[in-house]
Amino acid sequence: MAKSTTARKLADTPALSVARRPGFGGGEPPPVRPNRPIGSNAWLAVLMFLGAEAMFFAGLMGAYLVFRVGSTVWPPPFQPRLPIGVTGVNTLILLASAVTMKLALRATRSGESVRLIQWLSWTAWLGAMFLVIQGFEWVRLLHFGLTVSSSVYGGLFYTLIGFHAAHVFGALVWLMIVWLGAKRGRYTKRNYTGLQTCSMYWLFVVGLWPVLYGLVYLY
Repeated sequence: MAKSTTARKLADTPALSVARRPGFGGGEPPPVRPNRPIGSNAWLAVLMFLGAEAMFFAGLMGAYLVFRVGSTVWPPPFQPRLPIGVTGVNTLILLASAVTMKLALRATRSGESVRLIQWLSWTAWLGAMFLVIQGFEWVRLLHFGLTVSSSVYGGLFYTLIGFHAAHVFGALVWLMIVWLGAKRGRYTKRNYTGLQTCSMYWLFVVGLWPVLYGLVYLY
């Protein structure tokens, strides 16, 4: 009898009565929002990689500007002039590949797998065409005497433009892997992370080229 009386008194204490309440202060607890990530880990990794690449090219362009501003005559005497017209057309070709890549993304978001493969194919062809034309112009420049060791001008030219060409080639290899995945039905309306990260890198190398073209060929 004494034990039951003691248990009843403990149940009526304020601390335990507060613990039985549905929420703090007598109200319901606030709703908890789910912690949704901004993007996937792959998306974030590629974004960080592109930030490092942007700083790398910024350093190269800074070095080019130091020599460019400090020279009274640019290009140096007895050095061939760069093919502005042909490279301008080549610039439009590479910019067109950015449009086809965006259309490929739109196609996969709409569930149009056939259109996705078509636009990826066009993107790959345009990127390959850009590299072929650029390689042809390099052969002509080498024949005219513009080499890496001919002058600082030649060394800076092949360093800047060569690194960009290497990035376009890497993006093209990545694009072909994505194209094979699209052929096998890997990408759907809700799962296209591989295509999205590839498009981020592709658009980076495409967007970088007009800056290099204006700096090296036109300035």
